[in-house]
This record gives sequence, C-alpha cells and structure tokens, in this order.
Amino acid sequence: MPQVVLTEECMRLISQFESLTGAGSRDCVIDNRNERIIFVINPGDMGLAIGKSGSSIKKASEVMGKRIEVVEYSADPAQFIRNCFLPAQVTGIDFDTNEEDQQVAHVEVREEDRGLAIGKAGKNIFKAKILAQRQHDIADVQLVQNETA
Repeated sequence: MPQVVLTEECMRLISQFESLTGAGSRDCVIDNRNERIIFVINPGDMGLAIGKSGSSIKKASEVMGKRIEVVEYSADPAQFIRNCFLPAQVTGIDFDTNEEDQQVAHVEVREEDRGLAIGKAGKNIFKAKILAQRQHDIADVQLVQNETA
C-alpha cells in the first residue's frame, strides 16, 4: 500500500472541499499545469461531491478559484483506474511489471472514447497516471489500441 503524503495546502483544500460539499476526500492533487484540483473522494460520496445539477462542485470551484475534478476511490486498482477515466468507457485492463519490477496498467477503451480518455493535451491520462501511482503504487498507465478495430 503506497503512502500518500498530503501537503499542508492539500489538507487545507480537502477540509475546505469537505465543508463545501459534505463529501469525504482521501487525497488531493494540485495540477497547476492544467489549472485544476483533483480530489479522490470516498466510495459512495460522488453524489455529495457533485451535488444537484453540479451545484456543490461548481460552488467549490468558485470558492477555490480552480476547476475541480473528482475521482471515486476504490480499493480495487482496476476499478480505481476505470473511475479515473470516466466518462470514457474502459473495456479492459491488464497489469504487468516493467523492467524495474514496477506494476504497469495497460488500459483499453472503446475506440470512440479514445480522445476522451487521453483528454486535451493529455490531461486525462496524466490524471490517471498520477492517481494510480499515489493510490495503488502503479508506476505507469498506458492506453493500448483495441486490436479488433
């Protein structure tokens, strides 16, 4: 189990996010490159985090001054990676180890969701890589081409 180290700023943001939305959060990543804050929220808290018609997440975004993204935590690494790529539909995940004996996830998505999975300037795959590393000690997340296409 990897050790997630939260900075003072992340702890402050988590506390602020929890008080604004009521959703419990277990991790926070400040992604300055894409001008967003990513929260890993507790299982079952997605509805609270987003709020009715997105009201909670919009309010939190306005208060914090950055776009906010939420990913629901799962103890199952494959399910967690699926959650990272939502709303893109993941069709398969295989795990293997690289030369350094680190775990690598090979993720397959529907062809029509490929652009969504990568995201503008690679921001969605970047999010999946960072969160998989922090939460499940997975060294890399790679999209693989669907062979049946």
